[in-house]
Amino acid sequence: MLFDTRPKVAVHVAQTGEQYPCASNESLLRGMLRLGRKGIPAGCVNGGCGVCKVRILDGEIQALGPISRAHVTLEEERQGYTLACRVAPQTAVHLEVAGKLNKPFSKGRAEPATERPIPQQQSS
Repeated sequence: MLFDTRPKVAVHVAQTGEQYPCASNESLLRGMLRLGRKGIPAGCVNGGCGVCKVRILDGEIQALGPISRAHVTLEEERQGYTLACRVAPQTAVHLEVAGKLNKPFSKGRAEPATERPIPQQQSS
């Protein structure tokens, strides 16, 4: 799509403060990835890995496909949990990432290396 004219709603990620516009017919995760934003960890992007599990704190969503019970139990779903790759926002959405932000498939920040002096070779 050269110029995306679809109407958008705001999506806000609680832990990072990141906010981005997302079309009501695209997944929360694809909307974020389309803009090159960070906040929701991304893995397979189609519901198979569960890395993008989020809890909807406020707003209305619509399912784009089935959500594996291996990743979101029925009880969790009742509490607002879902996979960001399998739902689209219908109104402005405020969400939090479930679990840690540094899941195996996400691109986290590298820890700084401990500083050690580099051995100098003596010239002869």
